[in-house]
Amino acid sequence: MTSSSRVFVTSPALPPFEEFVDEIRDIWDTYCLTHQGPKYHALEEQISQYLQVDSAPLFANGHLALQVAFWSLGLTEGEVITTPFTFASTTQAIVGCGLTPVFCDIDPVTWCIDAAKIEALITPRTKAIVGVHVYGVPCDFEEIDRIAKEHDLIVIYDAAHAFGETYGGRGIGTFGDMSMFSMHATKVFNTVEGGCLTFNKDDELYQRVCSIRQFGAYLTDETKYVGTNAKLTEMHAAMGLCNLRHIDEYIAQRKTAYEVYEQLFAGVEGMQRLRYPDKLKPNYSYYPVVIDSESFGCSRDELAVHLEEHGIFARKYFYPLTSTFECYQGVFPIQATPVARKIAQRVLCLPLYADLDASMVEYIAGLVLESRDG
Repeated sequence: MTSSSRVFVTSPALPPFEEFVDEIRDIWDTYCLTHQGPKYHALEEQISQYLQVDSAPLFANGHLALQVAFWSLGLTEGEVITTPFTFASTTQAIVGCGLTPVFCDIDPVTWCIDAAKIEALITPRTKAIVGVHVYGVPCDFEEIDRIAKEHDLIVIYDAAHAFGETYGGRGIGTFGDMSMFSMHATKVFNTVEGGCLTFNKDDELYQRVCSIRQFGAYLTDETKYVGTNAKLTEMHAAMGLCNLRHIDEYIAQRKTAYEVYEQLFAGVEGMQRLRYPDKLKPNYSYYPVVIDSESFGCSRDELAVHLEEHGIFARKYFYPLTSTFECYQGVFPIQATPVARKIAQRVLCLPLYADLDASMVEYIAGLVLESRDG
């Protein structure tokens, strides 16, 4: 590796250039650039099949998709129980829709919302539970479903990291009332920018989602809802059509890199690694490690500096907790989440993406182990 080389925590998956050129060629014939054109419809259908879901309307990005999920399900006021161990978008979407986030601590093993701590946070104002499949590890579906049914709550999953995964043979987007998938450039599957919502067959809900996505009107001039502009363009859909042809290849390449890390880090003290449940068919979206400085030999921050000095740009992800953001302080109560705080202060995501070859993984792992010697 040369001194000028830099390796980032992720890198976009891109199809062969000529394949993308061929895919967009007929756009110059149709002049259709947006408003649910043929590329859009083809991608929505193919994604629905791939994710094993009834409905998968597409969006300009995952953040807008999550906001539309709240609006379409009637969530415009009240409290939402969620996790602070997530990307900014999850909490920002909740607050941006006029809802109040109530922060639940996370499970120390899965790093997802701790279902055992949810019921204690329920009040007469609670409307929904928003769980996050952290790094593609699924939330406790069964317990969250039980709680939701008992207390008449809506369940929405932020599945930004979980595209293409199955749990017990079921598409992960079939759980809960609705799930949001990100199709951002950094994700396993990308449309450059994009997102989708998945839910069970419900024609009325589908039309409501699509209407809100497009200024409150869908296939009509009548504006029935207060909406936004969250359409996915034909150019983005074309990138999605190309990448979807290669998605299994991308996941297989990620798995190879993941397994090299796992082999080299086996038995290393002071390093907590991700654990996938047996029922999950993962997509290997990230490779996070949680560092215990006393037993590992250096802190998370020291490790990050050591890697950066050698051109490896890992990421403190998720850090800081969203509950600590300055914009929320004094606006609503902030619940204590000591497990989430501990993990956020120690977590570091190492580079993992489809084009990352085994020799580079070995080099990165060697630097990680070397850091313990100071």
